[in-house]
Amino acid sequence: MKFDDGSYRLVNNGKFGTVALTFGLVGLLACGIGYFFDSRQFFHSYLTALVFWVSISLGGLFFVMLHYLVGAKWSVVLRRLCENIMITIPLMALFSLPLMFGIHDLFHWSHPEAVSRDILLQGKAPYLNVPFFIVRTAIYFILWTLMARYLYNISLKQDRKHSEELFIRARRASAPGMILFGLTITFFAFDWLMSLDAHWYSTIFGVYFFSGAFLGCLAFLTVMILYFRKHHILDKSITVEHYHDLGKLMFAFTVFWGYMAFSQYFLIWYANIPEETIWFLHRWEGSWQTVTLFILFGNFLVPFFLLFPQWPKRNRFMLMAISVWILFVHWVDIYWIVMPSLHQHGINISWLDFAALAGIGGIFVWFFWNKLSSQALIPINDPGLAESIKFVNN
Repeated sequence: MKFDDGSYRLVNNGKFGTVALTFGLVGLLACGIGYFFDSRQFFHSYLTALVFWVSISLGGLFFVMLHYLVGAKWSVVLRRLCENIMITIPLMALFSLPLMFGIHDLFHWSHPEAVSRDILLQGKAPYLNVPFFIVRTAIYFILWTLMARYLYNISLKQDRKHSEELFIRARRASAPGMILFGLTITFFAFDWLMSLDAHWYSTIFGVYFFSGAFLGCLAFLTVMILYFRKHHILDKSITVEHYHDLGKLMFAFTVFWGYMAFSQYFLIWYANIPEETIWFLHRWEGSWQTVTLFILFGNFLVPFFLLFPQWPKRNRFMLMAISVWILFVHWVDIYWIVMPSLHQHGINISWLDFAALAGIGGIFVWFFWNKLSSQALIPINDPGLAESIKFVNN
């Protein structure tokens, strides 16, 4: 892998993309085989993996829109990487298509005979029905794709020739885009995760999912820039000051995720309404209790105390370990949301869980890497680039 300091481009992108593609193809092949052995396990494992990688993509979109809205300077050198994370959204839309054939395996509300016997499902039928469900999913991915593609194209145009008008267009698009993003990610979480148990509901669930998604994206971004650092790529542009700020953001969203998780649990525990508490009860049965406690410690307490001091945020080895840990626990969190609908009395790990994660993830990383290596790794004509490179934490 070779990097040209003058053009900020990879002149030889090495074997990273090829290795990721190999993992992806092998994982997808294993998933295809696994479908014929246990279709219900396949669809639950596939949903877990898909939502995990979609959350990373959406985190990238949020980062880019937030960057434009606040006019941040420190994050200019990071924006191109986030743009290539968000541009994977159309790929994730393609990966969502197999799940359309597994709606009956995943969702109890999709069975007419179940609805006919359940007054609660009958009340939710105008919203929870298969045709409307598919239409909503298509709308989510179309809106995300349009937002990501628009901002991505503006950034590439800026590489050719800077224009203040391009920045204004990106900021103007990001304002309504942020509102649409908030609505769509919330309803996406309601549809694909919360409705797995259609008798349960939580108005805070969308924010809970968003906080974990952005935290996962920050961790993925940190892993990638530290991987570049190891190969002496962008090591003069993305400095320890940027690592420090990414560490601060991960710390902030660790606290935010913890606050959302606690608020959701506390309000439901305090009200003690059976149709609300049943969801947490399922996750306190058998070995799910261990997973619940692991998420409490792994997704909040461990990163909280590790990221609280200054030095781990400025130590690239420590920050890499924390970022990998956050990514792992983020996947466990989604697994904990999805799998009790299939295995209600205890965790039952399947090889399909890892095959789906590697299959979708391998193609995700390969696509991300190919897009990234086809252009400058930073927005070279952004007027805030020089200030971003020289950025120092106060």
